[in-house]
Amino acid sequence: MDAPALARLIRANQPCVVLTGAGVSTESGIQDFRSPTGIWAEFDPAEYASLPAFRADPIKVWRFYKPRIAMLAEAEPNAAHRALAALEEAGLVEAVVTQNIDLLHERAGSRNLVEVHGSIRTATCPACGSLYPRAAVVAKLERADAPPCDNCGAILKPDVVFFGELLPAAAIERAFELARRARLLLVVGSSLEVHPVAALPEETLSAGGRVAIVNKGRTPYDGRAELKVEGNAGEILRGVAAELGAN
Repeated sequence: MDAPALARLIRANQPCVVLTGAGVSTESGIQDFRSPTGIWAEFDPAEYASLPAFRADPIKVWRFYKPRIAMLAEAEPNAAHRALAALEEAGLVEAVVTQNIDLLHERAGSRNLVEVHGSIRTATCPACGSLYPRAAVVAKLERADAPPCDNCGAILKPDVVFFGELLPAAAIERAFELARRARLLLVVGSSLEVHPVAALPEETLSAGGRVAIVNKGRTPYDGRAELKVEGNAGEILRGVAAELGAN
C-alpha cells in the first residue's frame, strides 16, 4: 500500500482537491455502476436512469430507484469518507467533488462538498416545482411505488442527474474552478469515464498541477498520474490520514 507516498504528495502539493466516484462507497455496501458486477451490467441506464425514460414512465423508474434509495438511507460512511473528512478538518483537503448521490461524505463530516450529480437529499415535482426532503419521499414510497406531489399529484423526480440531463451549473462550474486551482487532484474510486467530470484531471494537469489516483481498475489518466494506487479506498485513505496526523 502506498499510503506514505500519497501522504507525502498531499502534504507537498496544496491545495489538494478530491474527486470521488462510486468506488469510494462500495465499502459501505453500495453497489457501483460500471464494474463488471455493477448496476449497469444488470440494468440498461437508458431504460431506468435517463430523463426520457422518466418522462415516459416515471413509475417504472421509481420501481428501480425505490429499493436503492432505501439502501442508501441505511448505509453508513466508511473509513474512506471519514478519512477525507478528517483531512479536510486538518486543512489538507480543500474540497471534495463527488459524483455520488448517497450523502455519505456529508454524514462523515465533509463540509466543502460539491455534488456534481445531485443527491438523494430532495425530490422535486416536475409539474409545479414543489420540493420534498428525503424523509418525506421515503414516507411516500412506503405507501406507493412512486411518490406523488401533494399539491398537484404529479410524480416527483429525485434530484439526481439522469442521463440526458444537464449537470447543476453552479456545481460543475465550482468543480472545474477547484480543479484548475488544485496543485493536487486526488481521484478516489472513479473510472473517469463519465463526462464532463472525467475532464477534471485535464484541468488540473493543464494548469500545472498533479494528479493522484486511488482506484480498483484502470482509468484514462493512469499513465499521467504522479501516483496510482490499486486497492480499497478505506484502507488506503485511513493510512494516509494516519501518516498526516489527521486520524
